Amino acid sequence: MQRIFINKSLCAGCKNCEAACMAEHTTHRSLWLVNLSDPSNKPNNRVALDNSGQPTPIFCQHCDDPACVTACMAGALTKNPETGVVEHNRDKCAGCWMCIMSCPYGMMHTSGVYEDTAAKCDFCAERGTPRCVSSCPTGAITLRTI
Repeated sequence: MQRIFINKSLCAGCKNCEAACMAEHTTHRSLWLVNLSDPSNKPNNRVALDNSGQPTPIFCQHCDDPACVTACMAGALTKNPETGVVEHNRDKCAGCWMCIMSCPYGMMHTSGVYEDTAAKCDFCAERGTPRCVSSCPTGAITLRTI
């Protein structure tokens, strides 16, 4: 299983990870074609300042016992036993927002494209390495096999 690890002391707050996530989830997958003024373009991760002003990348933890999966009454969220990734099936999502309310990391959000469904990190399922990891210039975001 692979997991994203964060070393916040290396984070420069550049938000390349957010931009890369938005680009990866557009039709063209190009950073040049992401309309940053369109509120429907939302990253599935974010960089926030902690209490001391240090930029801190915040990502879906794909928890061992994910509260979002437990809260999902529609069965749209499942934990893949092989990859450990919490997967979201948009077609099953009822848009009840129980997952949003239950995630302790605040990483579930309303989809910018499909406004009646939730969205979350999909670990860039079609890539070998999540784009946020490969776009981090400082090594604050890494991928490790556990």
